[in-house]
Amino acid sequence: MSAYMGVRIADFTQGVAGPMACMLLGDFEAEVVKIEPPGGDRLKDHPGYPAWNRNKTVVTLDLSDPADLARARDLARAADIAVFDHPPGDLEALGLDAASLREGAPHLIHVWMPPYGTQGRWSRLPPRHSLLAAVSGIAFRQGAYGDSPVHLILPLGWYGQAVMAAGAMGAALYERGASGQGQAVTVSGLHGVSEVGGVVMVLDQPRLPRGAPQGASPSYRLYRCGDGEWFFMATLFMPFFRKAIDALGLGAHWETLLLNPGLALEVLEEVFLSQPRRHWLGLLGEAGVPCAPVGDRKAWFAGEAVRHAGLRLEFDDPVRGRVAMPGPPARLSATPASIRALPAAGVLPAWTAPALAAQGEGSRRPLEGVKVLDMGSVIAGALAGAVLANLGAEVIKIESPEGDPFRSDGGPFLACNRGKRGLGLDLKQPGAKDMFLDLVRQSDVVLDNYRFGVRKRLGVDYEALRQVNPRIISCSVNAYGDAGPRAPLPGFDPLLQAEGGMMAAQGGAAEPVLHTIAVNDVATAGVVAFGIISALNARRRTGEGQEVITSLLAQSLTFQLGEVVDYPGRPAAPSGGVDCLGLSAAQRYYECRDGWIALAAETVEEAGALLGALGLDADPREALCAEPEGFLARRLAETLAQLSRDDALARLGQAGVPCAPCVRGYEAYEDGWLAENRVFEAWRHGRLGEAVGVRSYADFSRTPGGFRFPVPDAGEHTRQVLAEFGLDANRIEALLAAGAVFEPAAARSHLRDGGAALFTQ
Repeated sequence: MSAYMGVRIADFTQGVAGPMACMLLGDFEAEVVKIEPPGGDRLKDHPGYPAWNRNKTVVTLDLSDPADLARARDLARAADIAVFDHPPGDLEALGLDAASLREGAPHLIHVWMPPYGTQGRWSRLPPRHSLLAAVSGIAFRQGAYGDSPVHLILPLGWYGQAVMAAGAMGAALYERGASGQGQAVTVSGLHGVSEVGGVVMVLDQPRLPRGAPQGASPSYRLYRCGDGEWFFMATLFMPFFRKAIDALGLGAHWETLLLNPGLALEVLEEVFLSQPRRHWLGLLGEAGVPCAPVGDRKAWFAGEAVRHAGLRLEFDDPVRGRVAMPGPPARLSATPASIRALPAAGVLPAWTAPALAAQGEGSRRPLEGVKVLDMGSVIAGALAGAVLANLGAEVIKIESPEGDPFRSDGGPFLACNRGKRGLGLDLKQPGAKDMFLDLVRQSDVVLDNYRFGVRKRLGVDYEALRQVNPRIISCSVNAYGDAGPRAPLPGFDPLLQAEGGMMAAQGGAAEPVLHTIAVNDVATAGVVAFGIISALNARRRTGEGQEVITSLLAQSLTFQLGEVVDYPGRPAAPSGGVDCLGLSAAQRYYECRDGWIALAAETVEEAGALLGALGLDADPREALCAEPEGFLARRLAETLAQLSRDDALARLGQAGVPCAPCVRGYEAYEDGWLAENRVFEAWRHGRLGEAVGVRSYADFSRTPGGFRFPVPDAGEHTRQVLAEFGLDANRIEALLAAGAVFEPAAARSHLRDGGAALFTQ
């Protein structure tokens, strides 16, 4: 019996985000019926389709036919969750909106996943990820050599939307278990981008640098070797960088290199060009320096690391043959996920609405009352806690005297730690472990991203926790999973970007490119939140807690799920290039007189409209396959360069060409359309003053979430938190005196300026 057994989902979505969100619950045995139009899902021929729609029964309904529309309404009202991804206004016209469907069906959780926003000019565009990346600002967030947006080869915003929606569905089910009531939930493409690329801006701080395609720091960067091969050296924190410098025989120059990043980069580039890659990987690996080769995603998916993790599964498909796809991205020890079947045609089920007893008004927030002891750090662990906090959980950020090694006053750290309160704890001191276990007795979740084996050495592994609280959910994240020779190794996001094929895919035939967005970290954070929420739902039925395990390695597959699916004759996934502007002349970013726009013409009709609107005489079919830097692209670029951005968008929009403005990252905070969709909110940090950050990762009609607290300093709320857990004043004072717990004044000075991290991006 898995976490969502008995939950019935009517999936009316197409493409990537909606189907993948429903897939994640289907992996945990939700019964998912996918409703497709007569022509099928718009991405039915995409290699990712069998993965995004596994474990589903597929039924065809024509919503333009009154009889089929009535069947769709009946199915949705009888479901526990009905999921839609139509643009604004369409559901109301069909009578499939939340208000219409929930009338007479108060149990229903109505989930709307529009590809962009819920209102405004750009929210009715056809679903094209390059347009979402443009209007949200993440196309300009990617590191580049030039001052241009970059076309992201992976649809990161939609993968983020999928994972956020899966977590939101689980949270709504958890709340319904207490209240007996459903509600309307909205998780837009902008919510997905908020989790994937959201960074806090402190108003009186300078703007963050954009970054470089190979990495902005000599300690955290791609390097080319003497044989022309590339690898990534991930020595983000000073101890690792010192190990690298010593291993390279440069220890005598440590101080000089530390104080002169430009010189350090020049020296390291020259050193690494002197020997082949295998030499440097061997030397640095032996010294304990985190590094990884740039590789191909197909080889990664077929390789030993993925096999040890048990994440490559194969199935027989009647059309594609033997299909390999990644397994479920999180492992729950008591209620595991599984892939039971590929998508298969079926008939409408005879569902009847569940009889749920109304239990009053319910919670104020989806995860109201859930207590989380958050020992996560850097991005993957810390951001998971922030997602749970945004959904209403009470999250306590626990730090040692050394602090979160990512701690700083910069935007990325602030974004990963909003909504929490801070507790300073040194588990190595007398009385600390007993006190921690007292907190565990009263908590629901313990979250960490320690290296494999550290939890057990500290005495806080799942077996130790469940001895004091059988209902505890213990979630642990590491780099390479908990099986195989890599399990104990330290790991960072770019190592999985490199070896997992993401860097090679973005760079194409040229050099590899580091994704400025920490793809595997943010993916892991979302999956961790989803896994914990799934375990909470399972506990409501079984009364028992369990262990949740995932890894950066697992997410190196999750956020390129459609790209790694493999079968004989599978078409190649798209690849990019240096400062990639797009895939063809008709699907590309172009510079106008006063800014950039995105074009996303995918059909002959759209390409014809594009050429006609700009007065260009060419074959529309040629435009769809013309090189993004070829003759036709140059003609389009020359024409658009003479127009203002507003003029170009008006002319193209009137002709029916899918297009949108490219918003610069820092401009996003003041963009009118993003404001109209309430993407950001202002808040105040106790020391830093006014700041702006993302508002929410999902919107709930009856139990709204949101951040209740700013970012804590290390140990800022130690006394308050311990008192709330029932510790008396004398015991708190004794723990403070022993150094078992601490307040901000006792934290190391480097916690104020992030000095543990070297040359951060």
